[in-house]
Amino acid sequence: MPARPTVIQTEHLSPAAAAWLAERADLVVAGAGSPAFEAAAPRAEGLVVRTYTRVDASLLDRLPRLRAIGRAGVGMDTIDLEECARRGIACFNTPDANTQAVVEYVTCLICDALRPRLMLTEPVTAARWNEIRRDVVAHRQMDELTLGVLGFGRIGRRVAQVAAAIGFEVRFHDLVEVSEAARAGARPVTAERLFAECDVITVHVDGRASNARFVGPHLLERLRPGAVLINTSRGFVVDHDALARHLRRDPTAMALLDVHDPEPFDASNPLLGLPNAHLAPHLASRTDAAMEAMSWVVRDVWDAIRPATN
Repeated sequence: MPARPTVIQTEHLSPAAAAWLAERADLVVAGAGSPAFEAAAPRAEGLVVRTYTRVDASLLDRLPRLRAIGRAGVGMDTIDLEECARRGIACFNTPDANTQAVVEYVTCLICDALRPRLMLTEPVTAARWNEIRRDVVAHRQMDELTLGVLGFGRIGRRVAQVAAAIGFEVRFHDLVEVSEAARAGARPVTAERLFAECDVITVHVDGRASNARFVGPHLLERLRPGAVLINTSRGFVVDHDALARHLRRDPTAMALLDVHDPEPFDASNPLLGLPNAHLAPHLASRTDAAMEAMSWVVRDVWDAIRPATN
């Protein structure tokens, strides 16, 4: 009987997916650089990562028998795909596993930005009741506004569909031509027009190097007063210094950022302390269903390394 191949799991997987893989392989759960990782690295044929494991040439040098990498998620920004290809290492991800979760999350952020809510935990006087009803008022209704989608891939398109169903006029910008049928009623515009003409902008671009600081002064200075910026894509896409300057200039503007550069951010983040900057700890894909679906990249890894049978 052939020896069981070794797979290293560096970050969390769903218990079911991890157990499934452990039934078939020698599964070592260890963070990159830990003693357990280094001990298993010389014999590892598979590697399963999530968000914070950087797979570069230095790491690959310590994994001489590696044949497959699974990224339990969508973006492959933290994996040097060219180096993996040069070494003949197959790489897998789960491109549609978290689409629904992220779209739901973006929709919640839009509601947080535009529709104030207050819940009562105890009885109040009639005067206080009326005071709350007078003060807790949305000053903008969604069917009066324009929503812009920067990046019109799987998630961007679904956000556009939801926004249109709610009542937004929807515009988008993408690097590639999007067919009329795939636009779902959204109108293509330049990035400059997107930022100048939309009341809410949600960012859904990929992790290519050219997207670093793409949302910088050139675009932020075009925002209309009171515009809302949402980023659930990659932290490095937004120039945080330029965004902080914009939020100080326009106290009616708002930024809701779920991703950051670096993560976790530290005390030097220029957005900390700004009342119109809201920073979340990378929660967009955090549903049980999405995390379970992403974890099953283990199937692809196993198919790539499973011992041949006669």
